[in-house]
Amino acid sequence: METTNKEILRGGQFLVKESKCEDIFTPEDFSEEQVMMKDAVREFTDREIVANRDRFEAKDYALTEEVMKKAGELGFLGVAVPEEYGGMGMGFVSTMITCEYISSGNGSFSTAFGAHTGIGTMPITLYGTEEQKQKYVPKLATGEWMGAYCLTEPGAGSDANSGKTTANLTEDRKSYKINGQKMWISNAGFCNLMIVFARIENDKNITGFIVEYDAANPNGITLGEEEHKLGIRASSTRQVFFNDTVVPAENMLSVRGGGFKIAVNALNVGRIKLAAACIDSQRRVLTTALQYANERKQFKTPIADFGAIKAKLAEMATNCYAGESASYRAAKDIEDRIEMRMASGNPHQEAELKGVEEYAIECSILKVTVSEDVQACADEGIQIFGGMGFSEETPMEAAWRDARISRIYEGTNEINRMLSVGMLIKKAMKGHVDLLGPATAVADELMGIPSFDTPDYSELFAEEKEMIAKLKKVFLMVAGAAIQKYGPDLEQHQQLLLAAAEILNEVYMAESTLLRAEKNAKRFGEDAQKGQIAMAKLYLYNAVEIIAKNGREGIISFAEGDEQRMLLMGLKRFTKYTNYPNVVALRNQIADTMKAENKYCF
Repeated sequence: METTNKEILRGGQFLVKESKCEDIFTPEDFSEEQVMMKDAVREFTDREIVANRDRFEAKDYALTEEVMKKAGELGFLGVAVPEEYGGMGMGFVSTMITCEYISSGNGSFSTAFGAHTGIGTMPITLYGTEEQKQKYVPKLATGEWMGAYCLTEPGAGSDANSGKTTANLTEDRKSYKINGQKMWISNAGFCNLMIVFARIENDKNITGFIVEYDAANPNGITLGEEEHKLGIRASSTRQVFFNDTVVPAENMLSVRGGGFKIAVNALNVGRIKLAAACIDSQRRVLTTALQYANERKQFKTPIADFGAIKAKLAEMATNCYAGESASYRAAKDIEDRIEMRMASGNPHQEAELKGVEEYAIECSILKVTVSEDVQACADEGIQIFGGMGFSEETPMEAAWRDARISRIYEGTNEINRMLSVGMLIKKAMKGHVDLLGPATAVADELMGIPSFDTPDYSELFAEEKEMIAKLKKVFLMVAGAAIQKYGPDLEQHQQLLLAAAEILNEVYMAESTLLRAEKNAKRFGEDAQKGQIAMAKLYLYNAVEIIAKNGREGIISFAEGDEQRMLLMGLKRFTKYTNYPNVVALRNQIADTMKAENKYCF
């Protein structure tokens, strides 16, 4: 098996260890079965979702439910569900592929699918008792029942554990009565089951419950009207009110007070799946924009020939390629970690939970980066269409509106940025990632005299790899100095954390992109991968600029005098190329490759 002869890095270790391209999984490594799955899901999306675009945009909630049922009949809702509960029992990478290609038709269906398969079904498969799984999961896996997830409240958003909904044990101790209000509940309008979080007495943490819902016998549950939203218009989103809703005691999910842990772990999976959900959407937007640019003539020339448009197309493609590279790198790491735990005797539930939890940092990085890239992609799509892009007759404005929610749900991007750095520091404290050793080495290096030797950059990506190593030093230098200064109070300095997170994000994304392009250049030959090599170089160039800006901002915010001067000198040293890439030439090469194919072709 592939996992035996390579070192599987722990979550966050990418920052302090070098990864070899041979050890990285890429979309070019999909198995025959995974390629067939991808094609089947894409065909379903074209037929059932893209073809009905106008109905989804007209808030046809019944259509969303109908297409969800069809997805269930084809097994797409049960890809991640173990076979013994009526699912396909496929690995983590296959669940990512399904999520990616089923989500790109529009945001409404993507939201319904994600809410049902992720936070609606997964908490039961991962935390449920055997009885709970046998009773509920097969119905959810086949689409006979639809799931929803009730966590957010008017006063509890990012601070999920502060919910006011209560659960009180009845006198006969056989059930709980739930009272409270939830909001922004996806699939509320057609669900049969809700995962509901409530507080028992004065418990520090909330508790999860499986609550059945039948409109004919509502059991104290009332639904608000459908919310009218900027995007995801045909996604059913309602408030849910509980008034003495009786839930059998055996429907408690996991243990009393275990709800916050369920919520956090469900969000980890949700984050990487959200990144997947944004990838093929970018491809579709880019291909649509490119085809328009090839047809649209101004000054007797297709606008795709203009440098200003080429720059947009190249940046859109590069970000898409980077998001795909990093998402599947992390997905395979998670899958390998799950298999490793199962091989050492962990039950499936525990192996899956711990496998995803291990890479929570990477899940947050991906959620932030890819959700912002899909928004930027749709925004540039509108710009390439010009005035037509602003019209509802072209698909761009809907793509832009649908993309906007992805920066908010599964934890806002601001929360996720601070989480990624916070989780990394916690891992360092536990000894899971050695940050102190490398950070000390960087501090020593700053005191030393830099080498003035002329390096040998004859091999593909030789300078780029050295640059990645230097960018890791930037993070270690800035974070190390900041931790030294503030210690545990660092979390109070949110703008500094945001700057550090930006560096962390770009390191992971740039390295993943580079490793994929290197692996494929070795495998298929450099000539066949010219566009991909150009994208890896362009992404890194952009990452260096972002890291230099955020590193400078971070350093200036906490260091003064000699320390500040030394750190800024270090930043300059670590963000300086020996040979700067010709960015304009790279962009032109990427855009021209796509122009010839008339689609995103990487």
